[in-house]
Amino acid sequence: MNIRPATAADRAAISDLLQQSWGSHIAVAHGVAYDATTLPAILAEEDDQIVGLLTYNLQDHELEIITIDAPAQHRGVGTALLEAATEVAAQAGAHRLWLITTNDNLDALRFYQRRGLRIVDVRPGAVDESRKLKPSIPTTGAYDIPLHDELVLELLIGQHRHL
Repeated sequence: MNIRPATAADRAAISDLLQQSWGSHIAVAHGVAYDATTLPAILAEEDDQIVGLLTYNLQDHELEIITIDAPAQHRGVGTALLEAATEVAAQAGAHRLWLITTNDNLDALRFYQRRGLRIVDVRPGAVDESRKLKPSIPTTGAYDIPLHDELVLELLIGQHRHL
C-alpha cells in the first residue's frame, strides 16, 4: 500500500470517492460545511487504485480530520491514513489531532479509541443543527440508531502510542 499526499490531479477521483461514501463532497461538522474536494488530503493506493482517503484542515496548531474513508475495511487502510495524518500534524507543529463523529458510528468509535483517540466532548443535538446546512443527513444512522449528536475525539500529538 502506498500512502501519499493528494495532488490536483487526484481531485476528480477524490470527488468520486466522497460521492460514493457520503453521497456528497460536502461534509458538515460543528456548524461548518466543508467542501472536502478543496481540502488537503492523504490517499492510500494499491495497484494504482485509490483504496482510502483522509481529508483534513490544519489550523491553529491543530489538525482536524474532516473525512476518512476506507471502503475495504479491515485491511489496515484506515490505520495507515490515521498514522499519516498524525505525522502531518507532528511535522506542522500541531499539538492536537481531532475529529468529529456521530453518536451512531459505533464502528468508528471502536476504531479511533483502539488507536489512542479519546472522547473529549459530546454535543447533543449538533447533528440536528447540521441538517439545516445539509438536509440530506439522515435521521437514522448505523444500527438504526437515531442520529442526533456529535462526539469529539482527540489525540494529543507526542503523547500517543503507535497506531
